[in-house]
Amino acid sequence: MREIKKYDIKSPIGFADNLTRYIETLDCGIILRSNSYLSKKDKHSVRSSYDFLAGLGAITIIKHDKDRLEFLRKDFNRINDWIFGYIGYDIKNEIEQLTSSNFDGLGFNDLFFFQPKIVMNFKEDKLNVKYTPEITPVEEIDALVAKFDYEIDDFNFTSHIKQFKRRFSKDEYIETVKKIKNHIQQGDIYEMNFCQEFYNDDATINPAETFIALNRFFPTPFASFLKKGNRYIISASPERFLKKKRETIISQPIKGTVARSIDPDEDEHIKENLRNDPKERAENIMIVDLVRNDLSKIAEIGSVNVDELCGVYPFRQLYQMISTISCKIKKDYDFIDVLKATFPMGSMTGAPKIKAMELIEHFERTKRGLYSGSIGYISPVHDFDLNVVIRTLLYNKDKKYLSFSVGSAITINSDPEKEYQECMLKAKAILTTLKAEIVDAG
Repeated sequence: MREIKKYDIKSPIGFADNLTRYIETLDCGIILRSNSYLSKKDKHSVRSSYDFLAGLGAITIIKHDKDRLEFLRKDFNRINDWIFGYIGYDIKNEIEQLTSSNFDGLGFNDLFFFQPKIVMNFKEDKLNVKYTPEITPVEEIDALVAKFDYEIDDFNFTSHIKQFKRRFSKDEYIETVKKIKNHIQQGDIYEMNFCQEFYNDDATINPAETFIALNRFFPTPFASFLKKGNRYIISASPERFLKKKRETIISQPIKGTVARSIDPDEDEHIKENLRNDPKERAENIMIVDLVRNDLSKIAEIGSVNVDELCGVYPFRQLYQMISTISCKIKKDYDFIDVLKATFPMGSMTGAPKIKAMELIEHFERTKRGLYSGSIGYISPVHDFDLNVVIRTLLYNKDKKYLSFSVGSAITINSDPEKEYQECMLKAKAILTTLKAEIVDAG
């Protein structure tokens, strides 16, 4: 049974940064940061319920080679405690009759969760530390809290990454979009999320400092830093996949992205143009319909509801069009039942989902791996919150392989050139943080 100790801390941002640095010294750890996108009473706001939430060290590792979702169900029911981790995109192959055989330079497990030794949660100006005295004495907790509670005034970040190689040239990307549109014209699909990888196969980075820099320059509500051995996740995700609180589940897919302006009048004009753009609204509504259908499999009859359709939300560099769909979960259904009904998320696949995933495998050149999967936690009372793995650097330190992917939704009205430019816009946060550029491979 965990005990809880509360602390007043002077510098929450500095504390979270230092906690990130500490995680890098562990074999296993995670921090989830909401960057002041905190919850309000309106149920459809794109917000979190904490400033930051962290899991430090591992009591138990949940990692299996087959039947991973069923083993996760059994392990969680046995542990009945906080668990943190991720679900990779290719878990789809356990849910549907699908395969993945494209190149994978990263070598992440498809599913990984762990029960942490220490859970730290900062909320409402209090740090709450949940720990087991037999594993971590309270004196050690006191020392850690005191050690982390300061902020570095002059944060200087230096990146040694100058470039990323592309898997598709611009011309190849545009030709592929045209081929996908042919499938749409033929009625195979209505929409497909087409992604491309950018990579550096001789990369040396400081993962913690890279995350801190990305999080400072491009704060988002579902940012995360996870270390597992010598593999790292450095995420600035703006998107929630699923949240469960008591009997309510919400999903908040993003479809529709545009760059903001520093001029207030022009910025407001950009916002309204996105809100009323027929193509962007059509993309978003297609995915809303898909999510409604997915949630209906695990929802009480008549409880699936669209709480907000095509809301436009501001982020530091972008406006994003986000819808909120909610339902009441059926009694006796659990986290794994929800995953099997909804994963992978519609915003990263397309519609119809299974055919879109088959075409994704055909047209993309690398396995997605963790990209377009999900990172988050499950609490002891079976509540959970999961992001969508986008705007995310993935790093295998052993292989010196650093990668990120971006994508866009292809519909019958897509302009291939504009879709390419949307991908470059989504890549901007990472490229700007690292001061890197995209180059052709070879």
